[in-house]
Amino acid sequence: MILKRIFDLIFASILLITLTPLLIIIAMAVKFNSKGSVFYVQRRIGKNGSDFNLFKFRTMYEFSDRAGLLTIGYADFRITTVGYWLRKYKLDELPQLINIIIGNMSFVGPRPEVSKYVAIYSVQQLRVLSVKPGLTDWASIKYFNENELLATAEDPERLYVNTILPSKIFQNLEYIDNRNFLMDIRIILSTLKRLLK
Repeated sequence: MILKRIFDLIFASILLITLTPLLIIIAMAVKFNSKGSVFYVQRRIGKNGSDFNLFKFRTMYEFSDRAGLLTIGYADFRITTVGYWLRKYKLDELPQLINIIIGNMSFVGPRPEVSKYVAIYSVQQLRVLSVKPGLTDWASIKYFNENELLATAEDPERLYVNTILPSKIFQNLEYIDNRNFLMDIRIILSTLKRLLK
């Protein structure tokens, strides 16, 4: 775990410094494309059930989350023009490098959920909160196009709660039971490979 934290700190710091020009360009694009702040900050549930602020570049019009927490496909009317491209290439997630440096997230770990969905976890499923949440995991790779999948459902909320979420949690519990540093590297490389596709 010490090695994991050292890796997180060093790698996140290097990426944050290296990507600064890109981050500035994205921030300007978000700001000029629509009214609102550059960042979207959302409360998520982290390790041991503690909540924290998760940072993203804003990809939706201001106050759009009041219409629902799930994003239904890339054609969701709430998504801005710039937001579409940021979501497509997962660039909206880059500010979470800050979360990693702060220490409430890691590069690899179960993706943190909002309290609404954590509230319906079973006792067994709550074990995903025994580790630090991550920027990516096996479930993120499997459900890379989750938004598009939800867009095909008659009841997206039902599909997410009854099918996608349990599947994600199952994979996360498998990760927790078998995790090691080399597995984390494999997940990071697999994520990059998926992004490049």
